[in-house]
Amino acid sequence: MAAPAACTRFSDNYELKEELGKGAFSVVRRCVQKSTGLEFAAKIINTKKLSARDFQKLEREARICRKLQHPNIVRLHDSIQEENFHYLVFDLVTGGELFEDIVAREFYSEADASHCIQQILESVNHCHQDGVVHRDLKPENLLLASKQKGAAVKLADFGLAIEVQGEQQAWFGFAGTPGYLSPEVLKKEPYGKPVDIWACGVILYILLVGYPPFWDEDQHRLYAQIKAGAYDYPSPEWDTVTPEAKNLINQMLTVNPSKRITASEALKHPWICQRERVASVVHRQETVDCLKKFNARRKLKGAILTTMLATRNFSKSGRSIITKKSDGSQVKESTDSSTTLEDDDVKEIRILCPNKTCSQLSTNSYGSARKQEIIKMTEQLIEAINTGDYEAYTKICDPHLTAFEPEALGNLVEGMDFHKFYFDNVLGKNCKAVNTTILNPHVHLLGEDAACIAYVRLTQYMDKQGQAHTQQSEETRVWHKRDNKWQNVHFHRSGVTGSSPFTFAHK
Repeated sequence: MAAPAACTRFSDNYELKEELGKGAFSVVRRCVQKSTGLEFAAKIINTKKLSARDFQKLEREARICRKLQHPNIVRLHDSIQEENFHYLVFDLVTGGELFEDIVAREFYSEADASHCIQQILESVNHCHQDGVVHRDLKPENLLLASKQKGAAVKLADFGLAIEVQGEQQAWFGFAGTPGYLSPEVLKKEPYGKPVDIWACGVILYILLVGYPPFWDEDQHRLYAQIKAGAYDYPSPEWDTVTPEAKNLINQMLTVNPSKRITASEALKHPWICQRERVASVVHRQETVDCLKKFNARRKLKGAILTTMLATRNFSKSGRSIITKKSDGSQVKESTDSSTTLEDDDVKEIRILCPNKTCSQLSTNSYGSARKQEIIKMTEQLIEAINTGDYEAYTKICDPHLTAFEPEALGNLVEGMDFHKFYFDNVLGKNCKAVNTTILNPHVHLLGEDAACIAYVRLTQYMDKQGQAHTQQSEETRVWHKRDNKWQNVHFHRSGVTGSSPFTFAHK
């Protein structure tokens, strides 16, 4: 790939199209190369808002991506610096996340998991051969080249990647995502390429059963588990996994990094290179079901913390290609385990969240007035639901509202179509009167323009026969302020107890 000429302007070579995603200081848009008509994804960084350290990280990311060319790595095609903006032109990756694709498949087996991890290991091996350590391997950064069946897995997001000499081990700072951090990073010991293999071991474990090997709602206990390498293979889900698969996981999740298997060695493991003979081809429906819940939960936690970090002026230069959304449901998964942290982020989060649980963010300094705003907006939204007023509902909700609720049967739904069905056919039509009480509302302000509210929703209603009923549910809603107006961008609702006034216990 030829380096772009210093005088080249982005608009001379590319035509910008629609927005694909957005970060704290960047936006990703589809673009078309004028000379060829080829489509790419342009990450546009507002360099005016970057600190000197963030600018160095941006230059490092571009330098690393420029030299990595492999079928299983999202490729950087161009890097153009202009006044106030830096443009990184990447492959246009249209297949979405690998983990989201898996749950949509009709058939998924251990052999499929082997093929997935092989492609991931191929990308990691290429990085390591070029002296690059990714440092943030996780499901969000494993994408598919296209929607076609059998599309290649692509490793993305080199915002935290570092360059090392040979097998160099050093303290490069605290960086990564909690559930995928290696013992040596948590112990603040010198580290290097083996941290990527540890993360691959965590990913492979999830690929096989749909939940991670290390989990605790308390981050202290989570980190203690990781440092001790304390994981197991519980029945019955692991009973049907072959011994060879477990053997590879054990070699990847070896606490001592000097004894941990390397990427090149892992690619020679029988479970990888002799897949047809060794790996099981039995469909793993329970894995798919667990993975659906895992996907949903990690996205909600990621959305909440990412919103908090963005409103606190953190640069998320690590979010290279795609911005994702929300989640729900109780599954084996660690607190904030889908959100990338680096040294400065960790310091800030400890200040904001003394107990390291970011949903417990203290909001006293913002005052009670804003909390009351959020409670009032939530009451208005529920009133629109109770009366079946879809127009009022759409004014309060973001058009790309994401939701995790029982009616979606474990799936994360996005947009308004799913909800419109209930407004058109159910809400406000099956009962004479509805009254909702919000009990124990807890509002957490996530900066100036975002907030999260959790509460118990108690609904009383009279049916058409004059009978009184009551139902209860637990709800969490994420609000974001745009153009001086609060909008609901995500909600998660537990299963409802008691009969529903709407036939379907919806909203």
